[in-house]
Amino acid sequence: MSLEQKDIELIERVIYKNGDDIAIAIGRSFERLEERIDASESRTYSRLAEVEDKIEDSRQGTTDVLLSVKDDIREMVRMGEE
Repeated sequence: MSLEQKDIELIERVIYKNGDDIAIAIGRSFERLEERIDASESRTYSRLAEVEDKIEDSRQGTTDVLLSVKDDIREMVRMGEE
């Protein structure tokens, strides 16, 4: 079952009449896609900022612990010298 010329012309006419609607629908789809991409990008950057904050907090905590250990060692050395 092949398409006849009148079938093809009918399809072309329907596409031509609905071309504006199709273009608008495609445009809106791209806008929604862009919004989703922007939202996803925003969430990604937000999560990265949270990870950076946690890393910095951990780094500061580790530094504090190491300084405390260093002070304890110095105190032990001083006690041993006395």
